[in-house]
Amino acid sequence: MDLVPALQEPLKKVLGPATAKVMAEHLGLHTVGDLLHHYPRRYEERGQLTHLADLPMDEHVTVVAQVADARLHTFASAKAPRGKGQRLEVTITDGSGRLQLVFFGNGVHKPHKELLPGTRAMFAGKVSVFNRRLQLAHPAYELLRGDAEGEETVESWAGALIPLYPATAKLESWKLAKAVQTVLPSAQEAVDPLPDSLREGRGLVSLPEALLKIHRPHTKADIEDARARLKWDEAFVLQVALARRRHAETQLPAVPRTPKADGLLTAFDDRLPFTLTDGQQKVSREIFDDLATDHPMHRLLQGEVGSGKTMVALRAMLAVVDAGGQAVMLAPTEVLAQQHHRSVVEMMGELASWGLWREAPPQKGGGGRREGGMLGGAEHATKVVLLTGSMGAAARRQALLDLATGEAGIVIGTHALIEDKVQFHDLGLVVVDEQHRFGVEQRDALRGKGKQPPHLLVMTATPIPRTVAMTVFGDLETSVLDQLPAGRSPIASHVVPAADKPHFLARAWERVREEVSNGHQAYVVCPRIGDEEDGPKKNGKQAPEGDADKRPPLAVLDVAEQLAQGPLQGLRVEVLHGRMQPDDKDAVMRRFAAGETDVLVATTVIEVGVNVPNATAMVIMDADRFGVSQLHQLRGRVGRGSAPGLCLLVTEMPEASAARQRLDAVAGTLDGFELSRIDLEQRREGDVLGQAQSGARTSLRVLAVIEDEEIIAEARQEAAAVVAADPELAGLPGLRTALDALVDEEREQYLEKG
Repeated sequence: MDLVPALQEPLKKVLGPATAKVMAEHLGLHTVGDLLHHYPRRYEERGQLTHLADLPMDEHVTVVAQVADARLHTFASAKAPRGKGQRLEVTITDGSGRLQLVFFGNGVHKPHKELLPGTRAMFAGKVSVFNRRLQLAHPAYELLRGDAEGEETVESWAGALIPLYPATAKLESWKLAKAVQTVLPSAQEAVDPLPDSLREGRGLVSLPEALLKIHRPHTKADIEDARARLKWDEAFVLQVALARRRHAETQLPAVPRTPKADGLLTAFDDRLPFTLTDGQQKVSREIFDDLATDHPMHRLLQGEVGSGKTMVALRAMLAVVDAGGQAVMLAPTEVLAQQHHRSVVEMMGELASWGLWREAPPQKGGGGRREGGMLGGAEHATKVVLLTGSMGAAARRQALLDLATGEAGIVIGTHALIEDKVQFHDLGLVVVDEQHRFGVEQRDALRGKGKQPPHLLVMTATPIPRTVAMTVFGDLETSVLDQLPAGRSPIASHVVPAADKPHFLARAWERVREEVSNGHQAYVVCPRIGDEEDGPKKNGKQAPEGDADKRPPLAVLDVAEQLAQGPLQGLRVEVLHGRMQPDDKDAVMRRFAAGETDVLVATTVIEVGVNVPNATAMVIMDADRFGVSQLHQLRGRVGRGSAPGLCLLVTEMPEASAARQRLDAVAGTLDGFELSRIDLEQRREGDVLGQAQSGARTSLRVLAVIEDEEIIAEARQEAAAVVAADPELAGLPGLRTALDALVDEEREQYLEKG
């Protein structure tokens, strides 16, 4: 069913081309429906004046206030040398503070006539300072009184609450309000997406009523009713889209993969030098139950850095190989693919027959599933193959052959695995490491390489609050590993205020030297590489406040040189960054892993998966330029062995800044879920959903992912029930309409990109 024509009407037909153009360009509003869903940010109560005392500098504000006095001055200027220049100064007040408005030149005549003492009006403009006083220069204004010209205004503000809309300098809030007034009658034609039973069961108002109440409320209760209803719409429609995707996946056939009683998995478990944590055992059971079903597993494995996700994933891969299939692990970078390959081969020992392991290529004439393994090959051994984009032609040919014949049970690689020419003998399981770096299209391309859709396990070390997992990864079942394996050491984290206390930074480098002299190694992380022409800020996030932002972010190449010649002189310092050749990167990582390098100065390429248990210290330069979860990820690279870890967050931000509070939060807890909550509270919802939203506007307007946890959880249950009963939504045309609006074909594919 098509969208209701009245709501599909282009704004240019209703409001005129000029206004419609500004709305489209600056607010992303194109149709009547878009405008009706552009909700007020807050409401001004008539009679209750805005606090002028709290005006933010340099921001575009809308205030409601009363004119206290107005004075017209004449002055001489270059344009008006005979003292004919005119300046109108108007002082407005709201009881809490005063604000000066200034108008110049020909612009003084209208306000001089209209802004008489005692007049109430709405004013909008950018707050600036002149002579140490706050002022608005040439503000736009709208009178709030009942003279002939204001008749229409009073009519349109007949309610007790004045809606203030998210506006732009080109389109003030009241102009938006007038435009909304024009299209509001169309709200009656809005088709309700919620099933009647759900709406009545939860006591929610109808959609037309909610739209009316959010734009023209008479009481605060009206606003509450409208918001409660509109939050449900957003949560429910989004969850129905995800539930339909989950339902569609359960309709796909898959080959059940049950491990042999005494096969490869048993042999692997028998040779483990430790016992799995309770968490690892529980998650493994969930995964093995999924693998045994005849529709594809879709599971998200969330695990704190170092919680043993790779071990859980490897056991799942071995189970699939046991059952006669192949398993593939996708990593976001070559460094990480090589690292995973190395650690998998090490964990498997003699159960891994030679794959393409760079340090020791197989001898000519080798091959065969039982062919000499690392220690001569074991009875159940399988080939573990690495496939990346930078491999040599011969090695690549051999790897492709091993995949196609089924010789390789386990394959580890980058998205080079998705290329058309890569064929598998019988692909049973795809493991994706760090989901947020992989597009859904790539995931589907790889899945298409199985004779039937393979099972899918997505791993992430970024802790995701439950509601975000339900929203962003809503088509995946979720398993959480929140226990650290025995033998993992705590990480002490401290903020180093380099500008306030330079001696703290000197002490940081002493601590690095101490770690090295105790036989350990250290990382130094910088936001950028340093060979860019214009010093872009690619890797780190710029912090918007303070002096530190006036210089470019610190760079790996500069810092490495300064350290090698200064505080870390005499230590073996190397650099690692994303623009190095893959072979060089791998060589640097190998030397660091082997203990031949003391200090590795790197960009965030080390953020995920790099595992060097002997590295105990990390110094993060310009730490304020990184996001909270990124800092948490980086910190997880140390303390991976038996020695305690140390993470120093270096910043020049002043103590009172938001950036410092963020760093204090990171230093204050090792709980990634707590940090991801803090992170989300500081960011816009649109960022949270990432590319779940195509285009500039987030589809979440009133729903807050963190605060509305309960609504999202309930909406997920309701959505699952609705889709189970009627997968095509044949009996719910209104819901279909809303779904089409939220999710055109393309965007449904995007919904789980996070």
